[in-house]
Amino acid sequence: MAFEMNMKKTALFFASLMMLSTPLYALTLKVATLSPDGSAWMSKMRAGASEIETKTQKRVVFKFYTGGTMGNDRAVLNKIKIGQLHGGALTAGSLADFYKDAQVYAMPLLFKDFTEVDYVRAKFDPVLSKGLEQGGMVNFGFAEAGFAYAMSKTAPIPSVAALRQHKVWIPENDIQAAEALKAFKVTPIPLSLGDVLPSLQTGIIDTVASSPIGTLALQWHSQVKYITDLPLSYIVGVLAIDQKAFNKIEPADQLVVREVMQRVFKEIDKQNRQDNVAAYNALLKQGVKPVKPNAQELIEWERDSATASQRIEQAGIVNASTLQMLRAHLKTLKANTKS
Repeated sequence: MAFEMNMKKTALFFASLMMLSTPLYALTLKVATLSPDGSAWMSKMRAGASEIETKTQKRVVFKFYTGGTMGNDRAVLNKIKIGQLHGGALTAGSLADFYKDAQVYAMPLLFKDFTEVDYVRAKFDPVLSKGLEQGGMVNFGFAEAGFAYAMSKTAPIPSVAALRQHKVWIPENDIQAAEALKAFKVTPIPLSLGDVLPSLQTGIIDTVASSPIGTLALQWHSQVKYITDLPLSYIVGVLAIDQKAFNKIEPADQLVVREVMQRVFKEIDKQNRQDNVAAYNALLKQGVKPVKPNAQELIEWERDSATASQRIEQAGIVNASTLQMLRAHLKTLKANTKS
């Protein structure tokens, strides 16, 4: 009897050790991204994930699917809905189904320069972040993807009239971009990101709107010859995690994930600004020619952009009240600059 009691105590002792050494409530977050391995974005994301794994004693582990292996943003979101993935590093605009104002920064010609971007984002990022959380997507702030510029393979595009002569790509399922181009009287050609390069090569399209860093990363620079020096829209990226999956993480570990990834996204945000400036200069060095609209052409761009914004508001794609708040911040900035 004494021997059996000792055996039971020994078994309980080793079972206790096993419980202490094995992570409880462990969760592997499966996250997809278009960013290729080796990119600055992925290097920082992996570093953050490694820090989280260490600090949570492997209770929270990230598994990344890089380079678009899980498809475009829409495909990733569909996989999140069925539980095949838990999250994605996506453009904020692709999350409109969860919070439609997530795409507000991409309104046509909303920002003229980075001074306006930085002023508005300091006040408005928390609004968008909260909206996404309420819509069911945990996030850790936003990382700048940059200004999108019109880039053409066949001829310069200084004016709206010139744009109408081109075969213009927009991302598939991008309702906001489609509505904007209607105001410009342009019939766009929607394609997935993976189809853009071969479509440029074959002539299905001859014009794209993209950030400089995106153009280089996706190798579109090999097909374009002109870049219009006018920021058509502003794009941000976000790491979005399904709320149901995130809630499976212990509260203390949730705080760790938030603290680390918020810091990582601030670093990415800062680095991307520098990389986009360098990428723009790299495009010019590789022979892509800058096109500068004249004063009259700028008036036309701004007029049609205002019409596009009205169409987007009237269609309910973005809340008018959100746009009013954002424009109020821009108005305040301009007033402070003048005084």
